[in-house]
Amino acid sequence: MALPHRPDAPELPDFSMLKRLARDQLIYLLEQLPGKKDLFIEADLMSPLDRIANVSILKQHEVDKLYKVENKPALSSSEQLCFLVRPRIKNMRYIANLVNADKSAGRTRKYKVIFSPQKFYACEMVLEEEGVYGDVSCDEWAFSLLPLDVDLLSMELPEFFRDYFLEGDQRWINTVAQALHLLSTLYGPFVNCYGLGRCAKMSYELWRRLEEEEDGETKGRRPEIGHVFFLDRDMDFVTALCSQVVYEGLVDDTFRIKCGSVDFGPEVTCSDKSLKVLLNAEDKVFSEIRNEHFSNVFGFLSQKARNLQAQYDRRRGMDIKQMRNFVSQELKGLKQEHRLLSLHIGACESIMKKKTKQDFQELIKTEHALLEGFNIRESTSYIEEHIDRQVSPIESLRLLCLLSITENGLIPKDYRSLKTQYLQSYGPEHLLTFSNLRRAGLLTEQAPGDALTAVESKVSKLVMDKAAGKITDAFSSLAKRSNFRAISKKLNLIPRVDGEYDLKVPRDMAYVFSGAYVPLSCRIIEQVLERRSWQGLDEVVRLLSCSELAFTDTTREDKASSESLRLILVVFLGGCTYSEISALRFLGREKGYRFIFLTTAVTNSARLMEAMSEVKA
Repeated sequence: MALPHRPDAPELPDFSMLKRLARDQLIYLLEQLPGKKDLFIEADLMSPLDRIANVSILKQHEVDKLYKVENKPALSSSEQLCFLVRPRIKNMRYIANLVNADKSAGRTRKYKVIFSPQKFYACEMVLEEEGVYGDVSCDEWAFSLLPLDVDLLSMELPEFFRDYFLEGDQRWINTVAQALHLLSTLYGPFVNCYGLGRCAKMSYELWRRLEEEEDGETKGRRPEIGHVFFLDRDMDFVTALCSQVVYEGLVDDTFRIKCGSVDFGPEVTCSDKSLKVLLNAEDKVFSEIRNEHFSNVFGFLSQKARNLQAQYDRRRGMDIKQMRNFVSQELKGLKQEHRLLSLHIGACESIMKKKTKQDFQELIKTEHALLEGFNIRESTSYIEEHIDRQVSPIESLRLLCLLSITENGLIPKDYRSLKTQYLQSYGPEHLLTFSNLRRAGLLTEQAPGDALTAVESKVSKLVMDKAAGKITDAFSSLAKRSNFRAISKKLNLIPRVDGEYDLKVPRDMAYVFSGAYVPLSCRIIEQVLERRSWQGLDEVVRLLSCSELAFTDTTREDKASSESLRLILVVFLGGCTYSEISALRFLGREKGYRFIFLTTAVTNSARLMEAMSEVKA
C-alpha cells in the first residue's frame, strides 16, 4: 500500500514551530486588552483558529464569550469587545454600525480590531468615513501559515484565486512574500528558486526585496530547503478541473475537507451523529491509503480489518500477566485503529453510493476522451445531456471549462449553443458567471482561424489566397488543436501504455488520474528538477504564454548540503489539489526527494467553479 520513503530521503523540518509562533502572537494581542472581553470571530477564521488556539486557551486569557461576526445586532454585555476578522470592507461596516449603535445609546466600551493576516489601508479608510476610527484600536495578526500536515502548509486564503486571477487584485501578494520570508528566517535561506507565471514572479520579487532589506536574519544560516518552485494556478487549470480518484481527493470532492478536517455524517459513522475527523499523518489508517487510487482502497481496508481481528484473537490463549500487558500497552491503540478503520470503510461505502448514482465511470470516460482529444463530438453530447438533465450547475460548468481548455476554446457555434442550453436549464442568473469564466480564460470562444495547425498553415501557403480561405473554412469544422494538446505532446502528459495500466503498482504520476494523464504542474516540476533550469523547456514556456515570466535563481547552490538539495518547497498560488500533492509525493518516493507544499488554499474543481460563480449556493 503506501510505500515508505527511500532510506536516503531527507527529513522534513518541524513546522509545529509555526503554530506556536501564531498562538503566542495572538495571546500577546489579546492581552493588550486587559480584563474580561468578548471575542467576535469571522466565520472563515474559526476553523484555522481552532487548529492554533482552542476555546480553553482563549478562556485562560480572559476571553469571556465568543460570537460569530454576522449580519445581526451583537448581544454582548461586555465592556470590552475584540474583533478577529479578515480585512474586508463588509466587516468594517459591521464594526462601525456596532460602535455607532453604542454611541447612540450613550454607551462607552473599548473596541479592538485584529486583522488577519494583515491590515489594509482601505479598511482604515472605511472606519474613518464611518466616524469610528478614533474609537477603535487596530492590530495585525500575521497568521499566514497553518501546518495542515507534516508536509502541507496552507495560507487558508481561498479568496486569493478569485481576487487575483479574476479581479486582478494584487493585495495578497505581500502576504505570500511575508509567509516566505518567515519560512526562510526559521529554516534558512532557499538555495534554488524557479517560477512560472505573473503572480509567481511578483511574489518572488517582493520576497527577494524583503530578504535584502533584512539580510542579516538568514546570513550564515545553513539552508534546509534546497529548491523552491512558484507556480500560478492558471498555468494548469486542466489538473484542477479533473475528477479526483485518489482517496484523499475523493474524500475532499465528496465531503469537503476544511482546514485539514472533515465532517463525516451519520451515513459514514453508522450512528445518528456527525463526527469531525482530523485527516493527517497521525491517522495511521488514513496515512496508508490517502495517496492510493480508490480502486485499491477497499482491498487494503479489508486486509487491515482481518489483521486487526487476528490481533484481538491473540487474547484467547493469554495468561493473566500477558493479558495485563496487552490491556495496558496494546488495547487502546487497537481500539483507536478499529474506530478509524470503521470510519474510513464507512466513507468508502458512502463515496461508492454517490459515485454509482452519478454514473462516475461514464463521467471519467468523457474526461479522459477530452484529455486525449478523441471523440470530441460524443463528449460534447454527454455535456449537453448533463446540462439538460440538470445534474448539477457546478459540475456542468466544470465539464464546459474542461472542454474549452483542452480544445483551446470552443468554436463560436458550440459556445453559443452550450451557453444557451446552460442558461435555459439552470437559469439566466448564471449569465455573469460566463463573463467571469471568459475573463479568467476558463471558458472561451475561439476567434476565427484560431485553430490552424502547423500542417494547415503550410498547406494554406501553397495555394492561392482564395483557395486558402476555403481550406481554412473546411478545417474550422473539425476538432480544434490547442496549446494544451501541443504542451501535452511536448511533455508526454498522456502516457502510452500497452494493455491495462497497473494501478496497484503505478509506474508514473499518471496513476492519480487512472493512468490517463500526468498533472501538468507536476510534470513541469519534474522536468525542471532534472535540468536544474528552464533550459530545453523554452517551447513549453512559450506555449504557456510565459516567455517573460519564467525565472531561475541558483546563486546559493554552493552553500547547500546534498540533503537540503533533495528537500523541495512547492508554492501554489491560487490553490493546489490533493491529486497534485499525491502525484508529487509519488515522484519524491521514486527519486529520493521530499516535497513540502505551500498553498494559498487547498482547492478542487467545485471550489474553482464556485469562486467564479455569481450565483451563491
